[in-house]
Amino acid sequence: MVTKQTPSQTVGPYFAYGLTAQQYHYPNGQIADGTLADDKMPGRVRIIGRVLDGDGQPIPDAMVEIWQADSDGRYGWAGARGFGRQGTGTDAESRFIFDTVKPGSIGGGQAPHLTVILFMRGLLTHLYTRIYFSDDAEANRADPVLAAVPADRRHSLVARREETANGIVYHFDIHMQGEGETVFFDF
Repeated sequence: MVTKQTPSQTVGPYFAYGLTAQQYHYPNGQIADGTLADDKMPGRVRIIGRVLDGDGQPIPDAMVEIWQADSDGRYGWAGARGFGRQGTGTDAESRFIFDTVKPGSIGGGQAPHLTVILFMRGLLTHLYTRIYFSDDAEANRADPVLAAVPADRRHSLVARREETANGIVYHFDIHMQGEGETVFFDF
């Protein structure tokens, strides 16, 4: 007798149809994508990254969500959304790309940052991390959450700034394990 695994014995992803329809070319829409701010919005930046496995290979079917404040540190901002969702399979290089505004500090000594939630195959539950910005070095040093991370691992939470002809781009790869593994938080 040959037995097969049931859905309760396998690890997804089962979120494709409703959450990342673009990634799988489904005809239905999705409630969020990688565009939080259009190119006319002041302070617009682009965040580009990949989710990498322990061998440094891109994972083509991860789902990355971000939640953020506006440039004044307020949640629920007008003119754009503070929430985005992007599947890594929407890009030929397995990247996630978010067009947004750089957030301001939300107070409490916290440096500008994005909250990131990651879903992907092999995970029994989602992971939380943050993206800080390399050009906010002084604020990053004072951030209480970043200060709680061992000094030799803080770099895994900081996006590298690049000025391009099309505007400011921040590069941030999420390393699931191995050298340079991204710090994940329990919330």
